[in-house]
Amino acid sequence: MRSPESLDRLKSLLARLPGVGRRSADRMALAIARNANGYLDQLATTLRDVAAEVASCRLCGAMTIREENPCRYCTDGRRDHRLCCVVEDPSDIEVMERSGAYRGRYHALLGKLAPARGDGMAVDRIQALTRRIRAEGIEEIILALNSDVESDATAHYLAEQLAGLPVRITRLARGIPAGGGLAYADPVTLEAAMKHRTAL
Repeated sequence: MRSPESLDRLKSLLARLPGVGRRSADRMALAIARNANGYLDQLATTLRDVAAEVASCRLCGAMTIREENPCRYCTDGRRDHRLCCVVEDPSDIEVMERSGAYRGRYHALLGKLAPARGDGMAVDRIQALTRRIRAEGIEEIILALNSDVESDATAHYLAEQLAGLPVRITRLARGIPAGGGLAYADPVTLEAAMKHRTAL
């Protein structure tokens, strides 16, 4: 028996979300379609509300209320405007904020270089970063990118693009996580930990 076309479309859309595989998308779609306790109606209403109320900050790329654009990170005068933490995705901004370790500005690239997949961050996000460095008096760019080959390529590409600007470029240190043991660390992590070692 063929499944309804709308259910197949829902499965396809859910499978496009980050971290959602085909089987997970199928299970989610079926759970939504069962519409237990009006869940489908609640979900549809919430999705419409998000579309109407949420926007990407025109400066940093963080998710914000449509009426508050630029966002609270960009307009908060207590934040250190000399520092700009560059991340791959707006969700990374929330992770950094939860850590409480950073009080500067942000800039989300909305992607990374992935030539093998034909993907890449939008060129306009790099151009926007360049404009911000000049206009906002940013003195240090902190690259808070993931630890994979594509993120490393992105970091090197950004360093090349920003080379002529009066800004210091740094990258988060990498190594063994707090509470982790050597036995569980992979060779790349161990190499990074050794390379970025600090004095006691």
